[in-house]
Amino acid sequence: MRLIASATLLALAAMAASPARAQDVSAGERSWNKCRACHQVGEGAKNLVGPQLNGLFGRHTGAVEGYSYSTANKGANITWDEAVFAEYIKDPKAKIPGTKMVFAGIKNDKEIADLTAFLKQFDKDGKKL
Repeated sequence: MRLIASATLLALAAMAASPARAQDVSAGERSWNKCRACHQVGEGAKNLVGPQLNGLFGRHTGAVEGYSYSTANKGANITWDEAVFAEYIKDPKAKIPGTKMVFAGIKNDKEIADLTAFLKQFDKDGKKL
């Protein structure tokens, strides 16, 4: 009986520590509501006030075809990954001075992780992975 209880506790501890528990895609989708006035994701996404964000992670700054980026963004020489995005979304103007993105930022690390999980679902063509 102790062996089963120990195995159960170990399994629960492993699940609690897993990355899937660290990020909540549904919560990220709710957070996305802060972004959707200016950005789109998904199949058929278009550039609006901001560029479409399909396939964001692994993409270089200033790379979305047809979007008119600021000089600062084009020259930032950044490749988007989770750490860079987290730093940027907390305070866009601090990360890329001169960006035309007008957004106060998301300061909560959990909310940023959830938003990241939501965005990572979309490949460069807007298809969910």
